[in-house]
Amino acid sequence: MKISKKTRRLVKFVIVTALVMIARPLNDSGRTQSESMVDMFHFSGKTLVCGIDLGDDMRRGHGLETGFAYEVMKDFARDHNCNIRIVAGGKDADYTDSLKMGVIDILIMHHEEANDGLLLSENIIDCSALAVSQGKEGHMREINDWISDYVVSEEFNQHIKMFFRPFNPIKKAERGVKTETVSPYDNLFKEYAKDLGWDWRMLAAVVYQESKFSISSRSHRGASGLMQVMPQTGASYDVNDLMDPSQNLLAGTSHLKRLQKLYSTCDMSEQEVIRFTLAAYNAGEGRIRDCRNLARAKRLDENVWENIVSVIPMMREDSILTDENVKLGKFTGTETIAYVDNVMALYDAICQICPR
Repeated sequence: MKISKKTRRLVKFVIVTALVMIARPLNDSGRTQSESMVDMFHFSGKTLVCGIDLGDDMRRGHGLETGFAYEVMKDFARDHNCNIRIVAGGKDADYTDSLKMGVIDILIMHHEEANDGLLLSENIIDCSALAVSQGKEGHMREINDWISDYVVSEEFNQHIKMFFRPFNPIKKAERGVKTETVSPYDNLFKEYAKDLGWDWRMLAAVVYQESKFSISSRSHRGASGLMQVMPQTGASYDVNDLMDPSQNLLAGTSHLKRLQKLYSTCDMSEQEVIRFTLAAYNAGEGRIRDCRNLARAKRLDENVWENIVSVIPMMREDSILTDENVKLGKFTGTETIAYVDNVMALYDAICQICPR
């Protein structure tokens, strides 16, 4: 497979990142125990904080660059028998200063963003590299040594294949593409969709709509990760690391499951339950309750999503503020209608490109 310039750059930064974070005897690489102990001296058994600051999300650059780096760092931690906590830089985060001050131990960044006071590894993919603070030359030697081995490994090549390919389901369906792979996280989707009783491809459609499979995506409201989970929502399901793909999916699908139960007891078809669940995931169950109450007051079947769509324009009028059926005030609803439509369209596209 021909690796693009951007892919090479990403690989570089990822490797460097993981390297810095890991440290354990690499017995399976052919090195002796004594050699491994020397190589891993700086990292083995420690807990490291690694920052990823690549400026990518679902709207900027290659949105899966951070996801790729995250997986490589997990490999590093595993291989070097150390613990690692991974954090991603937001818009206004300055992880360069955090690295210099010792708040974080390793920073994955683009080479051109580096400044004085940092040591940078060799580029991993084009211009991405792993950085440590000045004075840690020994750490950097270990990182570069690890990278030289890791970049030629089959595991590394698999990560590249997983993350650096087109994933847009709509465009693939238009081209008539057939594939068994929808995203880098298909196995997780299959695992968590079971608890919902969903086709895993529906969950894939929700995640693509929310983040385009980018773990670094964040909304202006503070939602983050694959399913754009709010911190308070994650905490309610005992999830605090929303950057972790598995943990984010746990929180998101747990919330979907709770919402789904609200509508499963109503006189709805399975497809209507899914539509109402999606609407509540986007707008909140209180907003959808108001819409259902208004539809009922208008003598419409509140268990049919299209009837809810028909009353939403009324929710935008000032007169709704005095309507006893509406508790939360005016509701534009345009985003929620589009959200449900988009997820259902994505699901249809994914079913086309990835038949059962």
